[in-house]
Amino acid sequence: MSETEDKSTIVRRPIAGKVLSSKMDKTVSVLIERLIKHPIYGKYIRRSTKVMAHDPENTYKEGDSVSISPCKPISKNKSWIVVQDNEDISG
Repeated sequence: MSETEDKSTIVRRPIAGKVLSSKMDKTVSVLIERLIKHPIYGKYIRRSTKVMAHDPENTYKEGDSVSISPCKPISKNKSWIVVQDNEDISG
């Protein structure tokens, strides 16, 4: 392998989520919901994941819709960063 292949990075698109808690300093808890298809019955089931995301300016509050992107680990539980507010785009 050449050195250029080792240093290549994977660019991931931001994921939409909803802020559940903003009580921590520079951290928000974000709920990510997705739909999966049941392998046998074919019904779509709603699955959710809760992650901690870095909010450097403490701007987002509970109930806000945000976009988060993966980043290098900031702490033990934080490896996501808030990119933007989704309400700015839609409204």
